[in-house]
Amino acid sequence: QVHLVESGGGSVQAGGSLRLSCVASEYIFGSYCMGWFRQAPGKEREGVAMIDRHGYPTYLDSVKGRFTVSKDNARNTLYLEMNRLKPEDTGLYYCAAERTITQCSRGLGVRGQYEYYYWGQGTQVTVSS
Repeated sequence: QVHLVESGGGSVQAGGSLRLSCVASEYIFGSYCMGWFRQAPGKEREGVAMIDRHGYPTYLDSVKGRFTVSKDNARNTLYLEMNRLKPEDTGLYYCAAERTITQCSRGLGVRGQYEYYYWGQGTQVTVSS
């Protein structure tokens, strides 16, 4: 059983930055797709940034150029660097992992949540205007 624990959320003003972290209970990055998802109140959970087994990232259009996903294999840690934050980025951010899919970018968008199996508990990000 894979356990994921997120941290790094907080409250910032628009234009600010945050870095989220997700620590996995074991080394999985070489064989799993990894992704960051978010859920705003009253909205569906959507995938915003994915990274494949080789470290290749893909992004939801609304975060391209502002968010960067990366991983540190030695630390079993996934990161999401978020810059130029906007109020619409507010939400509960989740880290997720999936072993079976080959195209990790299938996690992007609102349907992406159904492609990933292992989830963390989430960390809150609030961006004020």
